[in-house]
Amino acid sequence: MKTLLKFGWIVLVFMACSKDEDLNIDENHIDKSLNQKITGSSSHDLLSDDRYKSMLIELVYVQGQKPSQSSVDNFVEFIKNRTYKPNGIIVESRAITASGKSNYTIEDIVSIEDANRTNYNLDDQIALWVYFSDGVSSEDTDSTTVLGTAYRNTSFVIYQQSIQKFSDDAFGPSRELLETTVITHEFGHILGLTNFGATMVENHEDAEHERHCDNESCLMYWAAESGTGLANLTGASSAPGLDDQCISDLRANGGK
Repeated sequence: MKTLLKFGWIVLVFMACSKDEDLNIDENHIDKSLNQKITGSSSHDLLSDDRYKSMLIELVYVQGQKPSQSSVDNFVEFIKNRTYKPNGIIVESRAITASGKSNYTIEDIVSIEDANRTNYNLDDQIALWVYFSDGVSSEDTDSTTVLGTAYRNTSFVIYQQSIQKFSDDAFGPSRELLETTVITHEFGHILGLTNFGATMVENHEDAEHERHCDNESCLMYWAAESGTGLANLTGASSAPGLDDQCISDLRANGGK
């Protein structure tokens, strides 16, 4: 993905692969492999109530990196507006000890999840892992900063240290606005957007920025995760929403 401004930021989408045949069943007979698949592959299960009637969000953060309650509330509202979960959305949050690293590869993030995740799909409840890191991404460069990555079918990471760096100052958006934008954007990829597990009703994938919508006003537009998008958020009262085509894709795959 490209950046237009020197201090732009991007959210890289990482497709973490797993072997379906390598089952990871623990002592409680929970099949962890159901939550260790590629990004977007659980789109229908997350959107519909065909199999899962509720969603449990395991929200984990390093001390000092906890997201604002308003951002979490905005995230839950986004989920309610787009998915069918008649038995509700549950958020369980807790702090974990810092690893001592200053930057993280996706392999590092996966290891943290595997060591600390306690909730997996069970019965009619689907589980989501959201991790707020204390360090930055190893993918950062002099001109780009990664703010979040969707890397499994029910997992994404937010680089909260970078979120804090680019928000709540005279030249950036508010902390709540930036958190909400990055969280919902990454969850959009988990839901299968764009062309990432939820089949497109009409082709609206940006030809130059795969897995992103070609509508400049949409949450899933590539510039919503770039320096241009960051500038556009300054002074905004709310995070960008999904456009009609993205919503159509979600509805066609079982969502609202």
